[in-house]
Amino acid sequence: MSSTAPPSGIDHVDERLLRTTPLKKLLARPELGSVVGAAAVFVFFAVFADSFLRASSLGTVLYAASTIGIMAVPVALLMIGGEFDLSAGVMVTSSALVSSMFSYQMTANVWVGVGVSLLVTLGIGVFNGVMLTRTKLPSFIITLGTFLMLTGLNLGLTKLISGTVSTKTIADMEGFPSARKLFASQLTLGGVEFKVTILWWFGLVALATWILLRTRFGNWIFAVGGGADAARAVGVPVHRTKIGLYAGVALCAWISGQHLLFSFDVVQSGEGVGNELIYIIAAVIGGCLITGGYGSAIGSAVGALIFGMTSKGIVYAEWNPDWFKFFLGAMLLLATLLNAWIRKRVEATK
Repeated sequence: MSSTAPPSGIDHVDERLLRTTPLKKLLARPELGSVVGAAAVFVFFAVFADSFLRASSLGTVLYAASTIGIMAVPVALLMIGGEFDLSAGVMVTSSALVSSMFSYQMTANVWVGVGVSLLVTLGIGVFNGVMLTRTKLPSFIITLGTFLMLTGLNLGLTKLISGTVSTKTIADMEGFPSARKLFASQLTLGGVEFKVTILWWFGLVALATWILLRTRFGNWIFAVGGGADAARAVGVPVHRTKIGLYAGVALCAWISGQHLLFSFDVVQSGEGVGNELIYIIAAVIGGCLITGGYGSAIGSAVGALIFGMTSKGIVYAEWNPDWFKFFLGAMLLLATLLNAWIRKRVEATK
């Protein structure tokens, strides 16, 4: 009869060779806590808000979630990489302002403004990444500085160029209909209207998930977030990875900014302040750790969905919308505690 004991001199078996039950795999998923939270929020508003379950409400909830989710995806990847971006909210507005004012002032096709906005916004993201890697300052300080500078530039340049705090309308300019179709159109399925931002959101979640789980760059993100020095020691290009993550935030800020512009054709220069915290909240509710190295893009999508259900559920329940921040804060704490409890249970069973 053969023995199953490990050979002499080996104290343990490599954990990669151990069998893992489906339950353990499920518990190890970073977005599990947010899924439980989303289910609880759905049931809560299904009971207390009669119109919450109507088919027409689905498109409204998903749209509210998508406007946050588009930015929550790259913010989640950045947090997995161990960094923050406090300029993400105003960067969205900066992107829209550049598109609008360049197109209007240069009397060009709006697509020219869209292209210039892409270059400028990516430049801001790369600036954040380069400043972080060159100065070694915390990302909180770097991006807080960028946040303040962009806030001032958004207001100052808009008043200087337009004479007011908002841009001039570009709805009658060449290229506007096609740009609106790409960034701010809507589809009708089964009698329910869905904004195109929902498709952008789903596509970005799928792309980010593929990057994290199927590419070398995804491995670099987790490694850098787990420990930059250790990652550098095994050959991970830490600086390039972090700059790339900040560029990803900028790219999604550009997408969100174009949606903002082509939805209303004018932009208020003071918009976006405070939204960066909502993006971070969505990522944290979705299972991302503040310390980095852990999280998922799908979790950020669930966190954004919780935001959408809460913001619209309160309206459907005909409650005072002032309670929204209370519910969002409560969900942040509960989801974080649940995620911490699940991780402890998983680690205890290893």
